[in-house]
Amino acid sequence: MPSDEAPDDDDVRLSYNFAPGYHGLVYRASVPDRGAGTHEEEQDGGDEDGHAEDGVAPKEAEDVTTEENLAEVHYKLQAMRWGLIPFWTKRSPDYGTVLRTINCRSESLLDNRGMWTSMKRRKRCIVVCQGFYEWLKKNNGKEKIPHYIKRKDGKLLCFAGLWDCVKYDDSDEKIYTFTIITADANKQIRFLHDRMPVIFEQGSEAVHTWLDPNRYEWSKELQSLLKPYDGELEIYPVNKDVGKVGNNSPSFIIPVNSKENKSNIANFFGGGKKAAKEDALEREDVKVEKDFDAGLRENNSPLPKSPVAGVKRGRSEAERDAGSQPITPKAPKLSSDQNRSSASPTKSLRKSRSATSNATMPKSSPSKAAQGTQKITKFFGK
Repeated sequence: MPSDEAPDDDDVRLSYNFAPGYHGLVYRASVPDRGAGTHEEEQDGGDEDGHAEDGVAPKEAEDVTTEENLAEVHYKLQAMRWGLIPFWTKRSPDYGTVLRTINCRSESLLDNRGMWTSMKRRKRCIVVCQGFYEWLKKNNGKEKIPHYIKRKDGKLLCFAGLWDCVKYDDSDEKIYTFTIITADANKQIRFLHDRMPVIFEQGSEAVHTWLDPNRYEWSKELQSLLKPYDGELEIYPVNKDVGKVGNNSPSFIIPVNSKENKSNIANFFGGGKKAAKEDALEREDVKVEKDFDAGLRENNSPLPKSPVAGVKRGRSEAERDAGSQPITPKAPKLSSDQNRSSASPTKSLRKSRSATSNATMPKSSPSKAAQGTQKITKFFGK
């Protein structure tokens, strides 16, 4: 799929949450803005907002393109806005109107009438992307779980699309827009939605046929290309934050249950337990070393030389050279007074309570803590 032209990086919206109105990447034949083929004189048509009347799109005219100068077809990548605006539109439409033309049903192209007539004949394109989202509806639509869909082999997706170029009455700026053609969903996607984009294989005969500027009359052959995708797709649930326009993160295309997903609560607790265990072992090592050092100090023994307090020492160079094990000093001996004090511990003044029984403790003079444990109404009674 060669390309003679390509837009600058700043002209294309690179996003993990691509929304209508964003500028995406479109691949098409290098033809005039009015499309391929011969053109008749332009007729004024449509209402003041640019909508075709009675389902018939107005005709257009520009430089004539013949089969002679299209013997060698050239292609280009172009930045276009998602949400097709027909060429006859006289003023900028509102966002709601644009949303109605982000997709085009393949069935609506069967008849040679309606707003898509001129585009399907002369302005066909490929919309390039990495993947797309669909939402699984649960609890009668109250809960929506986004799913990311991409090719199993990781290659880019090539959607069948239509494009157009419009110039409003009050502006000289040319605005290029596109729509994505949809067909019935295949078996893989049907649990999510009943429709899916028409997907072509990269560099396939279907792509060349679809983009061929010498085919400027709609035919059964072109219509037959608009069918459900028969290749393998990978589908998995993703972060719900993708449902809000304006959010954008690489995590949106990472599976919810993946180890790479940092927001996965299972990974959070799993990693937390592991980290806590390692931290506990490290603290235990430090505690043993500190206790060991304290014992040496009680025995008036010299402390081991260590650059950091509380860090376990390694073998010295002399020990490594001799192949011997590190010498472990004997535990300090306790004095007779210490032995006697440890043998007869101080008698506890508090009476023990059962951990499994709610037996009432014998009454005694109430302590300050007991006096504070009273019904809250007693404080407000006074």
